[in-house]
Amino acid sequence: MSRPDSPPTPPLRERSRQHSWARVFIPVALILVWLVGASLGGPLFGKIDEVSSNEQTTYLPESAQATEVQQLLGEFNDSDSIPAIAVFTSEDELTQSELDAISDAVAEASTVEGVGEDVSPALPSDDGQAVQAFIPIDSDAELADTTTALGDELRAAVPDGISVYITGPAGFSADLVAGFAGIDGLLLGVALLAVLVILVLVYRSFLLPLVVLSTSLFALCVALLVVWWLAKFEVLLLSGQTQGILFILVIGAATDYALLLVARFREELRVAQDKGVALLAAWKGSVEPIAASGGTVIAGLLCLLLSDLKSNSTLGPVAAIGIVFAMLSALTLLPSLLLLFGRAVFWPRRPRFEPEVVAAEHGMRTTGLWARLAGLIKRRPRVIWIVTTLVLVAGAAGVTQLDANGVPQSDLVLGASEARDGQVALGEHFPGGSGSPVYVVVDEDRLQDAADVLLANDGIDAVSVTAADSPSGTAPVTEDGITAVGPPGTPAPDPTTVDGQVLLQGTLIDAADSAAAAATVREVRSDLGDTKALVGGVTATSIDTNDASIHDRNLIIPVILLVIMLILMLLLRSILAPVLLILTTVLSFGTAMGVSALVFNGIFDFPGADPAVPLFGFVFLVALGIDYNIFLMTRVREESKQHGTREGILRGLSITGGVITSAGLVLAATFAALSVIPILFLVQLAFIVAFGVLLDTFVVRSLLVPALTYDIGKAIWWPSKLWRRGED
Repeated sequence: MSRPDSPPTPPLRERSRQHSWARVFIPVALILVWLVGASLGGPLFGKIDEVSSNEQTTYLPESAQATEVQQLLGEFNDSDSIPAIAVFTSEDELTQSELDAISDAVAEASTVEGVGEDVSPALPSDDGQAVQAFIPIDSDAELADTTTALGDELRAAVPDGISVYITGPAGFSADLVAGFAGIDGLLLGVALLAVLVILVLVYRSFLLPLVVLSTSLFALCVALLVVWWLAKFEVLLLSGQTQGILFILVIGAATDYALLLVARFREELRVAQDKGVALLAAWKGSVEPIAASGGTVIAGLLCLLLSDLKSNSTLGPVAAIGIVFAMLSALTLLPSLLLLFGRAVFWPRRPRFEPEVVAAEHGMRTTGLWARLAGLIKRRPRVIWIVTTLVLVAGAAGVTQLDANGVPQSDLVLGASEARDGQVALGEHFPGGSGSPVYVVVDEDRLQDAADVLLANDGIDAVSVTAADSPSGTAPVTEDGITAVGPPGTPAPDPTTVDGQVLLQGTLIDAADSAAAAATVREVRSDLGDTKALVGGVTATSIDTNDASIHDRNLIIPVILLVIMLILMLLLRSILAPVLLILTTVLSFGTAMGVSALVFNGIFDFPGADPAVPLFGFVFLVALGIDYNIFLMTRVREESKQHGTREGILRGLSITGGVITSAGLVLAATFAALSVIPILFLVQLAFIVAFGVLLDTFVVRSLLVPALTYDIGKAIWWPSKLWRRGED
């Protein structure tokens, strides 16, 4: 009985009216909130370059020698410009008139917008067939546009028959900028189109694919809004690589979560007349696996914060933010849209209200591919999991062929590259490391000691010291000390000092991004140990990046495995099941890497891989691959409570087979879209993850896991209550 002061209970009709009003108002309000967020984030797609950087030293640890040297260069040179090398070559020896034309063209280079004033003179080669000039590009200039304009200007100014290349750090950086240029449009368009085609084929519906795709796109827009402003305020670092992965990850994950909820909604519509009741039941059945799946991915991504390399550590929170909004859109925006459309969202294949048919099926279809597969596993579980395991182990053996110790800077961009061609031409006529020297910062009183170390190394062609009084800004250093620049009798210039330190430059004989140059720099660092010198430059930056990446890979992979295993134990209330799921996922990852190594070497003839490729491949394949095991095993656990473990495994496989396979196809297609960006790292990552997801979807989750768990039986739940229950 109500208390005397309690408000009277509204009549039944009034409560029904309030319920109907809330049913409309809440989803509309949620849709409007997402619409506002997307409208604010959408315009930022074309402005990401304002808050991102692809400069390699930006992502190195603060303690790395290359980072410290890079921070000091501006103080010695009073400039933070990016050096470009203009290379002029001819098949025949250059005539004096041609040399004069090249010199005049170089002298006028500073008139190009974005080019600095301190352009070096034209320097002819010993064989007389080439000329090089060092041209600074302003750090705030549009690098790709400036290098293109500079090349066009120089080609127009020199006689016919002379080839002109723009190479050096500015040329290679411009290649990267051009390579990432398609992320905002091409990558996003290809990914969305691939997902749309798959959804249309799966659902054979017109409206549902658009609803699911809009859920993913809205999640991406809002995630981008948050990430952009965090990057704007320098809370996060953003690069083209991180941006591309964010786009793909959000679209793939949000679509996967949406597919799970939609499948459950369709299932519930067969036993519930009211769409609201069906949606609520579907939401309750989906929220745990979606939350667990998203939480697992987020936990794995945040493990990247342990990385020394900032390109890794910053990807973690950026991608985690994307996963958060993918989950939120699947659990708020999508249900709101489904509630408004109801059964019409599946048109023309609307699910019927047929509880009697569902009752006859006992909640599980007895026909179709997945029912037949369940029957096969029931008859031959041990044979299936043993054979599958042997095949995967054989594929994993190829991982020994993977060369993931770094690649030359000239090979980072696939396809044609003027900078790469220019470096080849430079190496044919000049020391290969021209324009990308080894920088050594050392105390002034140890200048000669450091110079002697450089001169004694067979990989160093010449040594100079920064000197403001010299016409070229540097002065040669020999075993006898600093050499005068100018007519006989000219006094040797004094070196530029900053806090008692000087800057030496060693010209490498080999190309700065070659293995030989890396070996030279490592030798120089070792030999300079007593001088307390800092060694930097392009080659040193590459060395420090690779070393930090290898350290990150060896540290983070075990941590991710441990974190994900703990999450699975909490989710499944078991110890044995999570251990087996982790082992199967690791085996799947090993097979994906092994097959990828064979494909990279035998088909694509790639020059190697960045050390971060296995790490990123592991993060995405294990964190995302475990998702499908979560989708499967949470449903298996739910069914096992009612029907026993072995029957629960068969029912879980039959019920979830279609939706998980669709989700795997979507995720593989979205990651495959990364291959349209001509960056070696992204193309390799695209293949590894796409192939690994398909392998996990069609082999590991469809055959290995169900057969193995069926063979083990209820012991898979040890030590939970399900294990202690009676026989299946």
